[in-house]
Amino acid sequence: MAVGPAGPVGGAPATAPQDPYALVRTRGYLKLLLVAGAIGVPVCAVAFGFLALVHELEPLIYHDLPRALGFAGTPLWWPVPMLLAAGLLVGLTVRYLPGGGGHEPADGLALRGAPPLSALPGVFLAALTSLSFGVVLGPEAPLIALGGGLAMGAVRLLNRNLPAQAAAAVGAAGSFAAISALLGSPLLGAFLLMEVSGLGGPMLGIVLVPGLLASGLGALIFTGLGDWTGLGTYSLALHDIPRAAGPTLPEFGWALVVGLAAGFAATGVRRLAVYLKDHVVRHRVPATVVMGLVVGVLATAFAAATGKPSSEMLYSGQSALGSLFRDSAGYTVGALLLLILCKGLAYCASLSAFRGGPIFPALFLGAAGGAVLSHLPGLSLTAGFAMGVGAMCVAMLRLPMTSVLLATLLLGKSGLTVMPLVIVAVVVAYVVALRLTPAPAPDLPSAAPHPA
Repeated sequence: MAVGPAGPVGGAPATAPQDPYALVRTRGYLKLLLVAGAIGVPVCAVAFGFLALVHELEPLIYHDLPRALGFAGTPLWWPVPMLLAAGLLVGLTVRYLPGGGGHEPADGLALRGAPPLSALPGVFLAALTSLSFGVVLGPEAPLIALGGGLAMGAVRLLNRNLPAQAAAAVGAAGSFAAISALLGSPLLGAFLLMEVSGLGGPMLGIVLVPGLLASGLGALIFTGLGDWTGLGTYSLALHDIPRAAGPTLPEFGWALVVGLAAGFAATGVRRLAVYLKDHVVRHRVPATVVMGLVVGVLATAFAAATGKPSSEMLYSGQSALGSLFRDSAGYTVGALLLLILCKGLAYCASLSAFRGGPIFPALFLGAAGGAVLSHLPGLSLTAGFAMGVGAMCVAMLRLPMTSVLLATLLLGKSGLTVMPLVIVAVVVAYVVALRLTPAPAPDLPSAAPHPA
């Protein structure tokens, strides 16, 4: 075919391809970077304050309060009234405050845009109550909402004529900053939000760069505030990890088993949580109280049956991952299985009614499952722990890259050694979970009019 200066002969005139990075070369994009960097500092300070408040309220509710009421220690049944109270407070917050308390955790981790400023008090109160009273959820989803809402709200107040795309980029940068140190690395938080958002191509880099800048500065703020206050950084980390041996052929076989088990287990958790949520939304306040009662009874039953403190079953499991790894030998297989059962059911109840994130309980359940399997021949504790974390994470969140990185970085050098096993377990769990998820019903075409 002959090609002329206007394009193919007989065809439409050729047009020069649009430069996808033209936006980056504008002065407006440089301003966007400056705004994203500046907004990351106060947003991260707010996120740090939220985590510190949750951390301070936990012992106040479960240690200081019963002693102030005259008990010699914390009664075995104490979680029951505390979770009942949490259910009432969260139910009222979700029912009556704007924004419904934020994201429904049973729907998974998803970015639907930053919430308006009017919704942030409800997000804050519902998440603070849920997390500090011991509900089995993590802080990541509320932090994403708070960071994004504060950032977008601030720039909207400063410039009401800001284009929607620029405001959305600043809101995303606020979310990046809020979880910058929570997962142990600002890069890991960036991968999480990148996979959740589903962006790709040049647009990914354009939106990701302001977020990375805010995330890096936010991690510095987390570290500085942690050192200054002596409270730490509240980031996910394990210490004193023994050196792992190279993967063996039997362990690759175990990777298939772990992936299959995680895919089925996570599907069961998701289906039960969604089933319960459908009932909770119809009777928000009383049903949330009932779900709080369920979590409290499960914690009490676990403590009574094992002699372990109920706190090992309550909460997200973020701070308990390290002790689970170090002290797994102190658990019998039966106690570990009971821990998985009770925490898994409490996880379903928490997902259905309360407010928080789904990541950390999934990591804990996967780690506990890996610890159980490590009692069998051919599987080391480190490999089982890492594969369980990655497989359960991807089966719950459907984020394969983030799941591999989480399991690998969590274990440091040993994580790099067992990464091939983690990848196999994650891929198997991802495929199984997707195969077990029903396909969405196709949209029915509208009926065509009959010819006259």
